[in-house]
Amino acid sequence: MKKFLLVLIAGILFSTAMPAFSASSSRLFTSKEIKKNQTWLYEIGFRLLNANKIDKRIVFAYSTKSDVNASSSNINRTITVYDGLMQYVESEDELAAILAHEISHSVDSYNGIFRGYLEFVPHIFIPRKYERKADLRAVDYMVNAGYNPVALIVIMNKAFPQYRYEVLGTHPLTTRRMAMIYEYIYTKYPAFLANNIYQHNVYYQNFLLNSEKNRKKLAQKIRTGSNKKIKYDY
Repeated sequence: MKKFLLVLIAGILFSTAMPAFSASSSRLFTSKEIKKNQTWLYEIGFRLLNANKIDKRIVFAYSTKSDVNASSSNINRTITVYDGLMQYVESEDELAAILAHEISHSVDSYNGIFRGYLEFVPHIFIPRKYERKADLRAVDYMVNAGYNPVALIVIMNKAFPQYRYEVLGTHPLTTRRMAMIYEYIYTKYPAFLANNIYQHNVYYQNFLLNSEKNRKKLAQKIRTGSNKKIKYDY
C-alpha cells in the first residue's frame, strides 16, 4: 500500500517532458513578445489537433522560464513550452515537432481507468518506451498537418543534450532517438528525405555526420530485408 501511495504521489506531480536543462536568464519580456509566442503556440498546436482529428481537449501555454524544456501535464492536459527551448526554434516546422511530441503524451493521458488518471504509472516504470512512441507518432502528426517531419531531427540535434547512459534516464539517448526517427521517416515518408529541404541545414548536416554508423546499420537492414529492430549506437 505504501508503495502504491508513493507511485500515486509521483503521478500527481508527474508531467511528461522532453529532456531538460536550466539556463539562467535575466532578460525582460514585453507583453507583446509573450502574446506573440503564445499565439504561435495556439496556431500551430490547434492546427496539429484539427488536422489529426484529435477529439480530446488539450491546451497550450508559453512560459517565460529559461528551462530548455517542453512538458505535458497529466493533470490538466496543458502543454507548456518554456522560453529556453523557444530560443532554439527557428521555424513553424520545428515548433510543430515539439508540440506534436507533447500532444502524443496528452492524448495518452485520456486512456485507462478513472478517465486516464493512472495513465502515468507505466510511464514511470518504462518511460523510454513511451518517449519512443511519442517521437514516432509526432512524425505522423506533423505530416498530417502539412509540416516537415525532418524538423524533429533538426530541433533535437540543436537543443537536446547527449548523456552518456540512458539506463537511468527517462528518454532514449538523443542519438538513438534521431536514428529511430530517421528510420521511420525513411520507411514511411521517404519523399521528405528524397526532396530534403534541410539538406544544407547546418544542424541536419551535423546529424548526418554523427549518425553515419547508425545510418549504415539501417542501410544493411534494408539490403538484407531484415525485420529485426536495429540496436542503434550512442
